[in-house]
Amino acid sequence: MTSFLRSDRSRPVAIWLFIVAAMVFAMVIVGGATRLTDSGLSITQWKPIMGALPPMSEQAWRESFELYKKIPQFQLVNPDMTVEGYKGIFWWEWAHRLLGRTVGVVFAIPFVVFLIRRDIPRRLIARCAIMLGLGGLQGLVGWWMVSSGLSERVSVAPERLMIHLGLALALFVVLIWTALDAWSGSPRVEERSAWRNWSLAFLGAVFFQSLLGALVAGNDAGMVYNDWPLMNGGFFPAEYAGKGLWGTLAHSQGAVQLHHRLMAYALFVGGIVMAFLASRDRPLAGGSKQAALAVAIVVALQAGLGIWTLMAAVPISLGILHQAGAAVLLGVATVFAWRVRRP
Repeated sequence: MTSFLRSDRSRPVAIWLFIVAAMVFAMVIVGGATRLTDSGLSITQWKPIMGALPPMSEQAWRESFELYKKIPQFQLVNPDMTVEGYKGIFWWEWAHRLLGRTVGVVFAIPFVVFLIRRDIPRRLIARCAIMLGLGGLQGLVGWWMVSSGLSERVSVAPERLMIHLGLALALFVVLIWTALDAWSGSPRVEERSAWRNWSLAFLGAVFFQSLLGALVAGNDAGMVYNDWPLMNGGFFPAEYAGKGLWGTLAHSQGAVQLHHRLMAYALFVGGIVMAFLASRDRPLAGGSKQAALAVAIVVALQAGLGIWTLMAAVPISLGILHQAGAAVLLGVATVFAWRVRRP
């Protein structure tokens, strides 16, 4: 029995995964700041190895700036920018990329070491390998996103931003879930209540709302319709339709903001109701009830923060907090969905 327990759980592996999850959370925050400061297109080349070093001389800075001056964002948005101003947006994007490289190293090296030492529970090895692959894919997706703004656009394509953020958040969820599995081991009896499905549905809804938020950010849709609960005095945005179905769903400022608002209302009601019902469900374990209460508190705070951010026309500080709140809500929803599976 002792041997089984040791092979089924590993606290060092769990701590490692929680650390990586925290780093991914930091990446989401820095990525949000990069977007809000319009810094994402400041580095126009993708050099996975040599790009880890910033310009080391004034000549190198001038050469990097000259590359930036060739893209539409400089020509149409920042034609008066100086080298010193360029440094301000460069450091945000460089920090985001450096953090991504660091996350890769912090995941890959311990993964190999734990494999050699046979510390990773057998049932989690494949999951960790998939996460490693997805992390590498994220780098490619990030460059694919950036490249969309280097020739014909002054910013990245909103749908590519959505995919980039969505992949990061998916990794965040899997890291937390796997860390909890590594910490606690397999449950001897898995709970079969209806909460399994409801908790997963809520987690999926939070993830979907985060994708809608990425479309809002990618279209600068938080800069319009800044009244609430109406939209420029009406219940429906006057400029809703875009060019075709995809143009409406992914590129219309009015449409993406309306969809984000409606989903926020649904999540707010769903989170509060879920916590209330969980508190009255006697067979539900105490830890699950506490997790449901945490979900309700965070969803209420996030809703209030979203309204404040919108009505203030998305200042950088509130925009960063709102994106952080989305990741926190996703995290607590993950914990709740994991916890209800254990009696």
